[in-house]
Amino acid sequence: MIPHYIIFWAFLLLTCGYALWRGRKYEQLSALVFIAASIASLLSHAPAQDRYIGIETSDLVIDLGVLAALLGIALRSDRFWPLWVAGLQLTVTVSHVMKAIKPDLMPFAYAAAERFWSYPILLILFAGAWRQHRRRRERLRPAAT
Repeated sequence: MIPHYIIFWAFLLLTCGYALWRGRKYEQLSALVFIAASIASLLSHAPAQDRYIGIETSDLVIDLGVLAALLGIALRSDRFWPLWVAGLQLTVTVSHVMKAIKPDLMPFAYAAAERFWSYPILLILFAGAWRQHRRRRERLRPAAT
């Protein structure tokens, strides 16, 4: 069985790598935000036995920064995918509010609420980069006569 963190990092690097390669500035900027946030999260984690018992303040700060960056991208972009990504990131950020409201929330439920939406967010980024590349290729294709 492949450990979940290897699956996540492979998926992150695949989707963000594609966005950096084929996307335009908003896809590329989003990819850089996701990679930086993942590295920052990895470096700031508490020891495994202490995780998700209380509010993960380092994750909260990182998630708020990612949300702010994605909202900025969504407000400037002329595409729809950044709105979806920002909305899903908002649900990730709200998981911290959920733990603050209900401190006895099981650590597993808190961890799942915080991490679950990462995969759909990366899929949407990949789809946005793929569609952008397709549009660019169609514009460059000579018109049929």
